[in-house]
Parts: sequence; structure tokens; C-alpha cells
Amino acid sequence: MCEEHRTEYVLQSSFAADRRGQPRLCKPADARRAVERAVTERCRADHTPCDANALSDALLVASELTTNAILHGGGITDFHVDIVGPGVRVSVSDRSDELPVVDPPVDRYGRRRVGGHGWPIVCRLSRDVRVTDLPAGGKCITAVVPLS
Repeated sequence: MCEEHRTEYVLQSSFAADRRGQPRLCKPADARRAVERAVTERCRADHTPCDANALSDALLVASELTTNAILHGGGITDFHVDIVGPGVRVSVSDRSDELPVVDPPVDRYGRRRVGGHGWPIVCRLSRDVRVTDLPAGGKCITAVVPLS
């Protein structure tokens, strides 16, 4: 599968080993920068203007996926972003085998919960969302966000 303008970024600098040999975690800001770079390069190569709203959607999805991996998935183990056809594909892997869930907006006492909006945002803004188990444990969540 070789799309004409396929660009792939791996945040290698974010996964460089620390002094103990443990990989450092990717930050949501790193993911947003990689998505913006991939989309901008695609627009430049195609000589087309970038859709600011579509880019904002892609940045938000990347941020939510990486934040959720850090908060709920035991940390980010891998991150990729590439352009596929008319969309940007963001893949974030983490250490957890647990599937993402949507919490009710209120707790059992009727009090509003803080947070819990990330997964619904990812699902709403993405054209395709897949959760894949990884052979060594953990999961990879891949979302494709339309660029137009």
C-alpha cells in the first residue's frame, strides 16, 4: 500500500532511552507538532491550502489519544502519524489491554464528572477508529481524521 504522498513520522526523540534504558514518554504537544508537520507538508506538496478546521480536528484527536494513553493506558509505547488519501492517520500504542470506555456524565450520586470527554471526541471527529491488541501486550488505537 503506497499512497503517492505518504508521510510517516515516528517521534524517535520522544522515545529515546533515559539513563536507566527506559523509553521517555511522548507528550501530547509532541503528537500535535508531528500531526501539524505531516498535514502542512502534504498541503505544500499538493499545492493546496490546509483546511484549518480539519487540522484542528486532527490536532485534538492526537492530543486526546496521547493524553488517554498517559492517563489510562500505562504510558505511550509508540506513536505514528501519516497521511492516507484524504485523511491523517494517528496511531498511539500503550501498555494497557483495556478498551477505552465512555463514563456516564454523572456519578452514582448525581454529581457531574470532570473529564471523560476524550474518547467520545476521538470517535466523533474520526472517520475510522480501530483498537488493536498488540502481540506483546497493550493496544494500539488508530484514528483517521478527514482533512476536508
